[in-house]
Amino acid sequence: MKILVAFESVFGNTEKAARAMAAAYPNQEEIAVLPVASLTPDTLKGVELLVVGSPTRAFGPWQETKKWMKSLRPASLSGIKVAAFDTRISVADVNNRFLTFMVKLFGYAAKPIARAMVRAGGTLMAEPEGFYVAASEGPLKDGELERAAAWMQAITAKI
Repeated sequence: MKILVAFESVFGNTEKAARAMAAAYPNQEEIAVLPVASLTPDTLKGVELLVVGSPTRAFGPWQETKKWMKSLRPASLSGIKVAAFDTRISVADVNNRFLTFMVKLFGYAAKPIARAMVRAGGTLMAEPEGFYVAASEGPLKDGELERAAAWMQAITAKI
């Protein structure tokens, strides 16, 4: 099986989560981790599972991820299993009513990424997931790398 875990990272947290996911897969020869900006039709040839992650910035995916999402064409991910994740700050930690309202209204990055991949023909293998950072620049909260690894293990167990 060929698996790609693609990420965009501003402060390194999303990349760390992506690498933890890849490290959790037992056959390292079958999995690669690369920046979202490197995703092309050629890099997707033969891929069975594509996992894409972005930090949540302004209530959505960040720049390169948005650009990649816009480049997707109908059926460009046909036959590929997909999953999406993001890194985010917990509104409970911030304890701000306005931020909580905005998150309820606009959400986080993972769901729009998943929707874009499904619109492009991908088969969603797991609900979009978020991994929490301790502050806007990180680091990831304790246990989040392990949770990212377990999420990937659950996805690949379905294949």
